[in-house]
Amino acid sequence: MSHSPGRRGFLFGGAVIGGGLLASACTSNASNDESSASAPALAGTDNDKPGQKVVIGFSAPAADHGWIAAIAKNAEAAAKLYPDVEFKAVEPTNDINQQIAAVESLIDAKVGALVILPNDGQQLNQVARKASDAGIPVVNLDRVFPDKLSYRTWIGGDNYGMGVAAGHYIGAKLKEKGVAKPVILEIQGIATLPLTQDRSKGFADALKTYGFTVTAQQDAQFTVQSGTDVATNLLQAHKKIDALWNHDDDQGVGVLAAIKEANRTEFFMVGGAGSANAMREIKSGSSVLEATVTYSPSMASSAVKLARLIAQGKGMSDLVEQGVPQSITLASETITKDNVDTYLPLGFES
Repeated sequence: MSHSPGRRGFLFGGAVIGGGLLASACTSNASNDESSASAPALAGTDNDKPGQKVVIGFSAPAADHGWIAAIAKNAEAAAKLYPDVEFKAVEPTNDINQQIAAVESLIDAKVGALVILPNDGQQLNQVARKASDAGIPVVNLDRVFPDKLSYRTWIGGDNYGMGVAAGHYIGAKLKEKGVAKPVILEIQGIATLPLTQDRSKGFADALKTYGFTVTAQQDAQFTVQSGTDVATNLLQAHKKIDALWNHDDDQGVGVLAAIKEANRTEFFMVGGAGSANAMREIKSGSSVLEATVTYSPSMASSAVKLARLIAQGKGMSDLVEQGVPQSITLASETITKDNVDTYLPLGFES
């Protein structure tokens, strides 16, 4: 879920903390404080025992979107689990220069580690490199910095895998229905982001295995309004549709609104992220939305845990290696009516 504004274990406010089933990756933003946090318990490994005090700096885009709001909540909740962690979050912002200045303030404060979800990895690469060069380990969350010298560890969702999962769901169903030349539409998130391009490539590659291609593709902005606008345009341009993949469940709220307004029911839709809103639609059985592919905001809580381990010179307890891995890619799972009850408690509110 991850990007210029926007978005992208234990339960916290409707998002998963720690382990990470869910998913939304995206980007964008729209704050949502509807859920309350439940107090998660630690797993109880030696790694969770109090150790050296660590100050962890945190910077992310503004929470103008459900997935990003869940990112911030998860990061803070994970930090609160550890008496040896001081969590130092800077003001979230969608302004590149403001985020750079905020990260610089954390570097000046000589924090022990940094967790950064950049608005844009390319544009914040230099300040992340500045932190790394100053000896501050950076855990890069979701939107990746292009220079590997800029971060110690990257953790994020499998954007390509999201596209693959969506493509297989759509391709298999259309094959089963015997549709020869299906009209398949794709509503992307922010088109300039590498994560969006990865999602589209995974989708196209999976559809190709069934002999299908995307009929039309249009980008949105990971927001409800952009979802409404783009879906309205596509619905007007295509009088008959067989399947639709929307990259992001937050903008999917707008996509579904446009579909209902147009009274179109001849096709089925797959979402992306794993929002509670989308899962309730899937569970109802009365929506065109039949599935969503995950991209979990739980990655933020895992990022904080990793930053703590790195700063304390520890590795991951379930791995043989002494150090935390250089990159961790979370799996993208497909949520349908058959398994939605398992995932619903883990969804974030759009």
